[in-house]
Amino acid sequence: MAVSKKLNRKKTMAGVVRESSMLDRVLTTTDLTALGVGSTIGVGVYVLPGALSKYVAGPAVVVSFFIAAVASVFAGLCYAELSSRVPRAGSAYSYAYIAVGELAAFIVGWNLLLEYTIGGASIARGMSPLYRSLTKQEYGNSFQRTL
Repeated sequence: MAVSKKLNRKKTMAGVVRESSMLDRVLTTTDLTALGVGSTIGVGVYVLPGALSKYVAGPAVVVSFFIAAVASVFAGLCYAELSSRVPRAGSAYSYAYIAVGELAAFIVGWNLLLEYTIGGASIARGMSPLYRSLTKQEYGNSFQRTL
């Protein structure tokens, strides 16, 4: 088999449905809503609007957030459709494997790993000024003082 065929091989929907075990439905509507909002909004909604409205866009930041919200709704609808058609765990990796092929799924999987790693670091970086202001900057430079 040629290398390009191996890289672009796909799983069929029939094979996925046959091999997949049905997931237990244990999450309530409140659980799903909290998970969806928590993973979608992130820390940027607390850090970004003040800086954007002060230095960049002014009152037009509301319009840009509305446009971003519409795009997020469409992305959420796509994920809802894909997850109802592919009843197995795996998120975007599984969807890319079935739709595009193994190479694309490999790239998507590694991008997800990078996204979660960099996302955690950026959340910590974005929340540190807020934490400092809440603690009245008592813990601001403790690491530098220790060194």
